Amino acid sequence: MSTGVIILIVVLAILAIAAVAVVAMYNRFVSQRNLVAESWRQIDVELKRRYDLIPNLIETVKAFASHERQVFESVVQARANAVQVHDTPGRTPEAQAHAEKQLSGSLGRLFALAENYPTLQSNQNFLNLQHEMTDTEDRIAAGRRFYNGNVRALNTRVDSFPSNIIANIFGFKKEQYFELDDIGARDAVRADFSTLTGSGPSDRDVYRQPGPEGAFVPGRATAQPELPQSQPQVRQQWETPQSDPQQAGGQWGAGQPDGSQLGGPQQGPPPTQPPTR
Repeated sequence: MSTGVIILIVVLAILAIAAVAVVAMYNRFVSQRNLVAESWRQIDVELKRRYDLIPNLIETVKAFASHERQVFESVVQARANAVQVHDTPGRTPEAQAHAEKQLSGSLGRLFALAENYPTLQSNQNFLNLQHEMTDTEDRIAAGRRFYNGNVRALNTRVDSFPSNIIANIFGFKKEQYFELDDIGARDAVRADFSTLTGSGPSDRDVYRQPGPEGAFVPGRATAQPELPQSQPQVRQQWETPQSDPQQAGGQWGAGQPDGSQLGGPQQGPPPTQPPTR
């Protein structure tokens, strides 16, 4: 076999390996792009479910707090903006995330309002809607993490060498993240009793604090007023027996709480001396 044939075979083998690598990278780009699109559609499903739950939630809360019109209007307006962005062709995840942030903030104020009405919190319809809304928020959060993970993998391959060459040739571009501030529709209320078990600051410092109407709220840190430094000294002076007036500074009034004779022995008046002749 001549040298030319060997060189030709080597060149053909290199080209075949390069072609296989290009095909493999292209197919992987297609797979990752489809995975990103599929994960985004899953978020879409949960967003639509969220939009469908909000009207029923508003009507339930309105039955118990109909005078809170401003809160209801803010939720309705935020929902309308989110639906409008959602139904816009060619919307970006960034625009959808901005609308969802506003909607989440309005829902948070609505659930905070509901905490002021004990009758509403015991309503079975409200509890069911609250549970469904919380479950929907969890599904959106899980779908967002899955979507962002796929976007990160795709964007890394678009920027990496040599796959970036294939991306530039076939037009594969980086995708946008769906980033939120993790604002749920409802913040869970947690009670912290660690200060009552000896961990953390002492019970004297954090056990109680005056509430808005004179009530005491457990678990809040509050600084206790410190006793003046003079009080222990006064107590010590009163408890010290004064058996000898000379040992007490030459006066019977030492140790009395009159202010001037505390804190040490007092000197008596100087002895009178006879006049000099």
